Amino acid sequence: MKKLIIFSGSGISAESGISTFRDSGGLWEQYRIEDVATPRAWKNNPAMVQEFYNLRRKQIMECEPNNAHILIAQLESNYEVTVITQNIDDLHERAGSTNVLHLHGNIRQSKSSGPNKEKAYYPIDGWELQMTDLCPDGYVLRPHVVWFEEEVPMYEVAMQQIAEADILIVIGTSLQVYPAAGLINYAINAETRYLIDPNAEELNVPSSFRVIAKNAVEGMTELLQELG
Repeated sequence: MKKLIIFSGSGISAESGISTFRDSGGLWEQYRIEDVATPRAWKNNPAMVQEFYNLRRKQIMECEPNNAHILIAQLESNYEVTVITQNIDDLHERAGSTNVLHLHGNIRQSKSSGPNKEKAYYPIDGWELQMTDLCPDGYVLRPHVVWFEEEVPMYEVAMQQIAEADILIVIGTSLQVYPAAGLINYAINAETRYLIDPNAEELNVPSSFRVIAKNAVEGMTELLQELG
């Protein structure tokens, strides 16, 4: 069975109604990134950071996977599929994908804000994480999200997965957020590479990629007909 890697970004979740920090009028526009998505923000005002991610979690839980998520899950019938996503939502899992690697964390989980923060993750019951919710070591639980200025702990695992891919499908990402965007350069063994994005023709995409300049749902529908 061929190994197929999906590398997804915010564009696929946007079609389920989840806004990105680049969108106007969305949740991100009410906050400065520096105030809610950096380690310094947590140090300066953890309650505000917690509130921001509670609101994001609530929004994500109210959204449903779209047909692109569902079609990706269906690929498991014919391929060995790994989804590597930059997204912190759980829509791939809810659509039925069984092997999902979250580069930037999973907002449905929490982790310790203390020294052992990378070692254990805890599910969140509902959408709200309180400042009184503590890990077993007594530290306040924070969202399991990789903030700006933090390392991406799953990067090397993702790099290895992409290097082993027979087929690579990049979907819904502008390839502007690093280091994640650099992962496509490790697809050294992929016999076919695809990029699905409505603005794909404006992006700096290697010539080895077949570009499908459509949104996630339309692009995946077209691609599945080609893959058979």
